[in-house]
Parts: sequence; structure tokens; C-alpha cells
Amino acid sequence: MRIDVFLWRARFFKARSGATEAIETQGARIEREGQVRRIDKPSTPVAPGDLLSFAAPSGNRLVRILALPARRGPPSEAALCYEAAEADGARRSSSERG
Repeated sequence: MRIDVFLWRARFFKARSGATEAIETQGARIEREGQVRRIDKPSTPVAPGDLLSFAAPSGNRLVRILALPARRGPPSEAALCYEAAEADGARRSSSERG
């Protein structure tokens, strides 16, 4: 599935054109099997297990894809397709606080 379609169906953007424009102008990062790639093409494919970092209208997001949504459904359905992830630095600092 294309990254712009995933971001739209997972309800990070109100319109697919907004997702496409965000990827083209601000880019995103995909981590798959330990390899990190910076992308700027909305046609880049994503798959379950990928870690995505991108700028959404609500702010910068880091999510792990759990499943590819078959449609743009309600928010409760979309939320089942990803989980929020923490950046390594945030994870370390919170564990250091104890």
C-alpha cells in the first residue's frame, strides 16, 4: 500500500491530497528490518511492521504499522492499524527517570 493512502486511511490526514503534499514537501522516514530510509515520494510502499516518522497536521508522529486498512473507516477502526511508538531518546530518558 502506498504511504499516502495509508496515512489517509489511518486518519492522520483529512484528505489524501494532504497526505501526498506532506510527503512531497516535508518527507518521511521508514524503518524496515533495521534500515532507515528517508522518502519524499507518496507512492513509496509500506507494510506491517514498518516504523514511520512523519509530520502530520497534529504534529510530528512516530508510529508502527500493525495492519493495512482496507478502507477509510471510523477512527476506532483506523486506530487498530497502528500503534504510537516512542523515539529512542524519549524511551531512554523516561527509563532513566525511574
